[in-house]
Amino acid sequence: MSITQQYLLDTYRAQRLGETPPPPPGTHDWRTARELRGYRQFRAVVAERPAPGRLRRALGRLVHPQTRSAC
Repeated sequence: MSITQQYLLDTYRAQRLGETPPPPPGTHDWRTARELRGYRQFRAVVAERPAPGRLRRALGRLVHPQTRSAC
């Protein structure tokens, strides 16, 4: 059964029972990715390692400096 078929079945079942339908597939993908990134950073700090991506971001700032406004 595909994701779409499962979603349609769940929507039909919710309608028959008078409940709210489930969110469509893919609705919370970005939020889940952000939460996973935050969890990985947390686990790195707990394990006393630098959080992943910090070095890459720091080097990116050195290579591609952005101009800042004086305001």
